[in-house]
Amino acid sequence: MILTRRHLLLGATATLSGCDRLARNESFRETLFSAENFHKWAQRGLMAPDALAREFRPDQISPVFRANGTANPNTPAYKALWRNGFADWRLQVGGLVARDLSLSLSQLRALPHREQITRHDCVEGWSAIGKWRGVRLKTILDGAGLRSSARYIVFRCADDMGGGRPYYESIDLADAFHPQTILAFALNDRPLSVANGAPLRLRVERQLGYKQAKYLMGIEAVDSLAAIGKGKGGFWEDHADYDWYAGI
Repeated sequence: MILTRRHLLLGATATLSGCDRLARNESFRETLFSAENFHKWAQRGLMAPDALAREFRPDQISPVFRANGTANPNTPAYKALWRNGFADWRLQVGGLVARDLSLSLSQLRALPHREQITRHDCVEGWSAIGKWRGVRLKTILDGAGLRSSARYIVFRCADDMGGGRPYYESIDLADAFHPQTILAFALNDRPLSVANGAPLRLRVERQLGYKQAKYLMGIEAVDSLAAIGKGKGGFWEDHADYDWYAGI
């Protein structure tokens, strides 16, 4: 089912009109109808938790999948990993988990994987359709064993955003366990290129492009975002006031 903005607004109005005390509460209305909170409420409240982003046919794949954000981390550490075909690269998984993990690219490729042809929507206004292959994030989190106090998953990346500040992003558990949220190692049946995030990137298909963290180095389960960067949950959220919830 495709919900238009009009449908979401009508649904919100109907919901509020059926709950008079909340609808008349000014602080509740201000919180709900702030842009980010309303967007999150509309998507989460009016759609099934496992509702899928649209998937496309192979003939609809874009001839060129434009790189978003950093096109090459170009740091000494990343260049050393790239020269060795990422044989020495490891994905570190830690934080509020029962078991810390350190996974090689070959180990990730050997796990059950998912393929999906989806559209990437960039906050800059362009889109591209690509075929992704990767391991469901759920598989990794289940393997590590999330603790009951975990609320968010933070992604640490190899690209330096200046001043020794690597890129970082985060999502909550609802998106982390969504069927289309994968750690992708291939695009259009080829290993990821450097421009598109080699060796591993996040695909969280119901979110805008800046949430799709590239050049993954680590995953951390946390109970709060307060200690992550400046506390807003992501690099652009902290430094350019982007919304943390970028659902589409």
